[in-house]
Amino acid sequence: MAVPPHLHPFVLDVVPAHRRRLGAIEIHTADPSARDRRPAVVFVHGGPVPARMEPTPRDWPTFLGYGALAAAHGLVGVTVDHGLHGLGDYPVAARNVRSAVEQARAVDGVDPDRVGLWFFSGGGPLAAGWLAAAPPWLRCVALSYPFLSVPPGLEGAGFDAVGAVAAPGPPPILLTRVGAEFPVAVPGQHAFVDAARAHGAALEVIDVPNGQHGFDNLDHTDESRAAVTRAMTWVAAQLHRTSGDGTTSADGTTSADGTTSADGTTSADRTDGA
Repeated sequence: MAVPPHLHPFVLDVVPAHRRRLGAIEIHTADPSARDRRPAVVFVHGGPVPARMEPTPRDWPTFLGYGALAAAHGLVGVTVDHGLHGLGDYPVAARNVRSAVEQARAVDGVDPDRVGLWFFSGGGPLAAGWLAAAPPWLRCVALSYPFLSVPPGLEGAGFDAVGAVAAPGPPPILLTRVGAEFPVAVPGQHAFVDAARAHGAALEVIDVPNGQHGFDNLDHTDESRAAVTRAMTWVAAQLHRTSGDGTTSADGTTSADGTTSADGTTSADRTDGA
């Protein structure tokens, strides 16, 4: 029997992290005995995911991989099953994500003042509320191959990521786009980039020109591995920072609107990939 796409292995070989399940969330750490408080990144899966699907997203190879990769970068990785089972479940999923974030911030060993959120695929609209009114402890938001248009029937319900990025003071944002994206996702990504740049948001873009939606477990290529590594390095840099402004890219440079391809080239006006 063919392996379902969501159960394909993560593109990077990572050392499994120590995992601890706390209700709806799971904590990934490199050293559970460490006493210092570390920044946390909460991974928000996409969907909709069928309600009875097993395993659930936090046990998919992709998110086990991201959790371990976060731990290897000195972070606490947090995964969550947020209950996005249908398009009408976005309000429920949004509440569950907020609850998971507050639970993660209260975990021993987590620095509650240094937290990042990383949204994937259909989880993209769940980023809207955080971008529109970012708390001071939210240090960055990452988006991988996201759907960013308002879900059908939820206009005016707080899931407009494009409108949210125009709000004053969003945290630094990383957008990873793929060249073989689902066509329905492309307009929202274009509109998001245009709005972010028009309003001066600190946006970094990584393009994966040959990648498909879900490249981080479907495309086992050097390009994919480089893109995931650069994205995690960027997130870790934001969360380990203690002062300063601007957006730090994976190679340590700062850019308000630069676009970086997986091979490390940069262009502020690049539009291929999404």
